[in-house]
Amino acid sequence: MSRVVVTGASGFIGQALVPALLSRGHAVRALSRGKPVFAPPVETARHGDLRSDSFGDGSSWLPLVKDADAVVHLAGIAHTGPGVPADDYDRVNHRATAGLAAAARSAGVGHLVFVSTIRAQTGPSAGRVLTEDDPPVPTDPYGRSKLEAEAVLARSGIGFTVLRPVLVHGPGVKGNLAALARLAALPVPLPFGGFGGRRSLLAIANLVAAVNFVLGDPGVRGATYLVADPEPVSLAEIVTALRAGMGRPPGLVRVPPALIRSGLAAIGRARYWDQLAGELVVDPGRLMRAGFRPETSTAAGLAAMTGRARPAQSRPYSKSS
Repeated sequence: MSRVVVTGASGFIGQALVPALLSRGHAVRALSRGKPVFAPPVETARHGDLRSDSFGDGSSWLPLVKDADAVVHLAGIAHTGPGVPADDYDRVNHRATAGLAAAARSAGVGHLVFVSTIRAQTGPSAGRVLTEDDPPVPTDPYGRSKLEAEAVLARSGIGFTVLRPVLVHGPGVKGNLAALARLAALPVPLPFGGFGGRRSLLAIANLVAAVNFVLGDPGVRGATYLVADPEPVSLAEIVTALRAGMGRPPGLVRVPPALIRSGLAAIGRARYWDQLAGELVVDPGRLMRAGFRPETSTAAGLAAMTGRARPAQSRPYSKSS
């Protein structure tokens, strides 16, 4: 039985990952800044502010990763937006990761799985299907800090795997997808029937499965993988799946997207346009060719966000998918 340390364990991804690791027979040490959210047999520990220099140099990490076989690094500033100083992204996402890698190597940890982000590779939209072979061109401090952390791992000398997930969806998600789910819950038609731009999403169950896969396969060490559900979806399909989970029809009408773009600009929300209409499609084929198989579909994962999805809506992918 291996001991896996999970940083950021109290977050959206961590709360799904920790029980999955337990079910695979791992001993888990869950680290969080706030109050621990797990009961025994999970070992819990609190850490301080990751902006501290003691995390950047690794000294505060060292006792937290002692006796671990692997570390899954989730902790960090996980969003973009106003009000976050650029130096905070660097301290938390870059320097604290560098300190963790140094501490893990000193403690004899064999494998560090870094859950990065697609924003380390691109901005909020892209004009072509992205693969790992495309040069990374992050467009904001968040993405740049994650890319710098990836580079540190590559130089650290520790066995590592980098996962770059796209936008993750599932029960308990926050942010834009949660806002869209609340919008979909309204008993009114929505004007998204004409939005055909496609985006890759990632079900939380599939991200957890990807982490479990790379933890168990030594052949993925030293590699970077894009992680996404296999089928990209349009905004109209997202709303359709959300409402299907509520047992409701899509209720979509076609309004010219240009009108909605003008409306967003008029109310000072122009920055949301790329998230609504822009395309961001990634090819997760490299990880799947390595042997990974997603556990659920995008539609089933979105429907599960409403809390009313039926088990039959979720299906495993076959090896031929």
